[in-house]
Amino acid sequence: MNRRALVVGVAGVLALAGGGIFLWTGSSGQKAAAQGPRADRSIPVAVAKAVRKPVPFRLEALGTVTTIASVAVKPRIDSEIVAVKFEDGARVKQGDVLFVLDNRTIEAEIKRVEAVITSAEAQHEQAVRDVARYSELVQKNATTQVTLNNSMTQLNVSKALAESNKATLQGLKVQLGYTTIRAPISGRTSMASAKVGNIVRQADIAPLATINQVAPIYVSFTVPQRSLPDVRAALAAETATLEAIVPGSGARATGQVTMIENAVDAATGMVTVRATMPNDDELLWPGTLVNTALTLRSDVHVSVPTAALQISQEGQFVFVVKDNAATKRLVTVERAVDGVAAIASGLEEGETVVTDGQLQLQNGTRVSIRGARADS
Repeated sequence: MNRRALVVGVAGVLALAGGGIFLWTGSSGQKAAAQGPRADRSIPVAVAKAVRKPVPFRLEALGTVTTIASVAVKPRIDSEIVAVKFEDGARVKQGDVLFVLDNRTIEAEIKRVEAVITSAEAQHEQAVRDVARYSELVQKNATTQVTLNNSMTQLNVSKALAESNKATLQGLKVQLGYTTIRAPISGRTSMASAKVGNIVRQADIAPLATINQVAPIYVSFTVPQRSLPDVRAALAAETATLEAIVPGSGARATGQVTMIENAVDAATGMVTVRATMPNDDELLWPGTLVNTALTLRSDVHVSVPTAALQISQEGQFVFVVKDNAATKRLVTVERAVDGVAAIASGLEEGETVVTDGQLQLQNGTRVSIRGARADS
């Protein structure tokens, strides 16, 4: 009985030892199998070629839309509004009738003055005849010199009376023109502050309406003083163009820089720049804040997509692919615009850079290019 137990125990020990050896051998084999291919594994990456092409020099800032002209429409005489000839917020042209005022009093005064002028002219004609007659009588000693002098005085008085009333008539006709209020400029009207039946006066502070010119229109913004030489050079060369982007809608309008303020703000170190926008579609509205992109010029640079740029403690770098291996290369970036980075140094035209998959790369990592190559 003891001998049988001893045999069974020895057999169990041998079985456990054999299983342990099998497990150790199997795990070692799996580990070797896993490590074997890893040494030859390549990382799939997306790439692009460095190309030489024009890259715009651009400044971005927050701008404000302002009107070229804004006119407050006010009455020039005291009268009653008898007609309003425009809709609130309507677009009007220069010369369009906006308001019509009561003109009956002025027209009546014009008729009275015209009658006075007619009478004065008649008196003048009579005085001319009297002077001619008395002149002949004086030569014949048939009347006195005093009578002739009195007739000449009456001639001058009648003439002055006619001229004075003609001037009065001209003034009344000017006032009659004031009873029809016309648009002094083309643009968009505000809401009318007074309607038919209201009495308006010259002394009123509030305007009857305001007209803002909206086409063309200004966009004003500020740039740092260090950029002033570049902006002035572009303005002189007529290459300074502005793109205004309306926040929220993403709508864009383009125009030309036309003015630089004559002084830098000493408190902020910024200078105001103004661009004129055609705005025929009235995309830009007075008082709106817009994002502006001022393009001064375009320079030719070796360029790559900004997705290729990486940052380390040493500075910006890219992974350059050559012979299916990635090499880390430090680069100096001149500027980045619209997803394109202009490289000042560190990269040559035609070299291939990694644009996606850089997180798995190190210096010398084997890579495989996935998909088609997209030139920058």
